[in-house]
Formats: sequence, C-alpha cells, structure tokens
Amino acid sequence: MATKIKTKEKNNVVSQKEILQQEILKDEKVYTTLNLGPTHPATHGIFQNILTMDGEFIVKSDPTIGYIHRAFEKLAEKLAYYQIRVLTDRLNYCSSPINNMGWDMTVEKLLNVEVPKRVQYMRVIIMELARIADHLICNSVIGVDTGAMTGFLYVFQWREKIYDIYESICGARLTTNIGRVGGFERDWSPKTWELIRQFVKEFPAAFQEFCDLLERNKIFMDRTINVGPISAEDALSYGFTGPNLRAAGVDYDVRVAQPYCSYDEFEFDIPVGTNGDTYDRFMVRQEEVWQSVRIIEQALKKIDALEDKTSYCADIPNYYLPPKEQVYNDMESLIYQFKIIMGEVDIPEGEVYHCVEGANGELGFYVVSDGGRSPYRLHFRRPCFIYYQAYPEMIKGSLLSDAIITMSSMNVIAGELDA
Repeated sequence: MATKIKTKEKNNVVSQKEILQQEILKDEKVYTTLNLGPTHPATHGIFQNILTMDGEFIVKSDPTIGYIHRAFEKLAEKLAYYQIRVLTDRLNYCSSPINNMGWDMTVEKLLNVEVPKRVQYMRVIIMELARIADHLICNSVIGVDTGAMTGFLYVFQWREKIYDIYESICGARLTTNIGRVGGFERDWSPKTWELIRQFVKEFPAAFQEFCDLLERNKIFMDRTINVGPISAEDALSYGFTGPNLRAAGVDYDVRVAQPYCSYDEFEFDIPVGTNGDTYDRFMVRQEEVWQSVRIIEQALKKIDALEDKTSYCADIPNYYLPPKEQVYNDMESLIYQFKIIMGEVDIPEGEVYHCVEGANGELGFYVVSDGGRSPYRLHFRRPCFIYYQAYPEMIKGSLLSDAIITMSSMNVIAGELDA
C-alpha cells in the first residue's frame, strides 16, 4: 500500500537554478574549478567531484569514483560461497546484515532450499533493525549538514542499541557476517530476544522526539525543500530504487514487488513523496523507520504463534557448517565440516539473480555457477553505484552547500559505490 507522506508543494517561482541554466546557454563566463573530495569531511566517503562554479553556484560536476575499489566480484571467484558473505559486509556497512542475508538467500535459491518459517521471521527482524540503523544515520547526518547536531548525537545511542543486538547474536557490531546459508549459526539467546523487545518498546518515543526536532522545523524545511530534486521519469531512467525512487513518487519496493522471507504475510505501508527533493527523501526514510518498527512487532507475534520454537537453520548438512560441539563429538558432523571447509561439496550448476530491499534500494546478486565450490561469475547490484550517476544533474545550478545536503539525502555509501 502506497502512502503519501506529508510534504510541501513545489512553488512555481522561477528558481535560481533555472535562471543560471539559462545564463549558461547564452553567456560566456570564466568559471572557477573547485575540487570537492576525494578526502573531504563533507563528502561522506572517498569519492571526488570536480565542480565548475559560477560564484557559489554549480555549473557542472564531474564525479570520479573507484578510490576504494576492492574488486569484490573478482575476489569471489576464488572463495567458497559461505566465505563471500564477509565481502558483502563491506558494501553498505551501515546495514551489513541486509547484505549478508541477501547473499545467503541467493545461494539458497541456487540450491533450491526452503528455510523454516521461524528463520524467515528472524531474518525479517534483523533486516528491519538494519534498515532502522541505516536510516537513522542518513537522516541525522542530513540534520548535521543543515547545522543541527543534536539529533545526530541523540539517535546514535539507539543505533548502538541495535548493534548490541547484533553483538548478542554473532559477536560483531559493524561488519557482522551474521547468519549462514540456510539460517543462523545458532539459536538466539534469551538475552537477544529481551534486547529486541526492549528496543521495540522504548525506541518509538525517542524517535518521535527526533521527528519533532526536524520534520516541521522552519530552518530545516527551508534548507531541504526544492533542493536536489529529481522527477519520477528521470529517477526511473537513471535506475533509481529504494527511498530515492519512492521520494520521487514511485511506489516500488522489492519486499512487495518480489516478496522474500514471507514479507507478503506482513502489513506495512510504502511511503512515497511528490517532489523527489531532499526533504522528500528525508521524510520517506522517516516514515520507513516507523514501518520497520511495525514489521518487527508483527514478526515477534508470528514467532510467538509458531509451534516450532527451536529451528534456526534448514536441514542441509552438505552446505551448512554443523555446530562445533557436534563436530568435536560426532563423526558424521566432523565429516561434513571437513567436506565443506575443504571444498569437496560442489554447488549445482546454474545462474540465479536474487534481490532484497536494501536500505538504499534494490540490492541484487547475480551468480553464475559452473558446479564448483566458487562462483564462475558474480555481480553485485549496488544501488549507490546506479543512482550516483544522477548526482551531477541533480546539483546543477544549486549552491555548493545544497550539493552537500543532496549528497547526504541520497545516502551515498562509498563502500557500496565502489565495491
């Protein structure tokens, strides 16, 4: 269900951007070149923009990426399937569990494996927590770039509470390597469930304070409305997905269009904007945080209603590493451990594409298998890499300070951009 977010209609006054674009066509000026990045405190990552400036206004932008390109897709050709999950952590590291589980589901699709309902609901909980953490970072940083530091510091404590949940599950916080092909490494402890329920209970009141701080703040609205806009047609042409596309008015969400992990059993709304500007992108992510909380609450109820109270992985001993206590005490488990680690179990031949709704949009994995222990070819569909190409057009004619806010609202993550 698509829900229109509260926003402010774009006025019909001719903007400075439109005036400047008209002047560029008819005037021959001497412009200034400004090097923004690759290492700059406001670029939110290691990438470069060479700006052609007319005073404070941007005439042209030439982006350069690849400063932290790590050749993940080539590295994956020499790694076992279960080892590639570690590479996915380094894509969008603000919501790495979504990357991890998207990869595991891709391999399960290649293996034609169906995981238990309990595992699917557990994955939904973790992926929605990751979405909340990612949106908190993005939107609080937009506040920082408009001069509001308080919100950033306030919501970071809740991001840390989400990381506490990660840590209780897998021992890691940022690059989580959470989960396994087939499910999770172990069942969640009572402490984990307690932390999740506590977060869902306490977080909404705190997040409402963050909403009250910025959503109808006159200074914030003036700094973000009509800044970095993009139309629905242009967004689709550039291949936008996720919050950036929905902010432009297109209600596409992978969780609804191509359901996975039983998302079709959940009730939630898809917030969409109207202008596709910085304010709409901010508001779409704000509403998505509320919807994620709503989904987690439903998932907890669904898990409580299941008769199955213990499953945390699918029954696929040829591909799922057995628990260590079984390896140390059971010969059959030791054999499976040895075969998997030493690469004696081949993955079936074939090619698959699987995508999930990442925090930034459609995160996809295209795998070609020739039957070995490693992929023959692998391609990551990184939403940042696709929509960043529209950035020069979005900031053309805007102020330099508006270019920074536009970049923040697009949530360009350098790790995902370069891979």
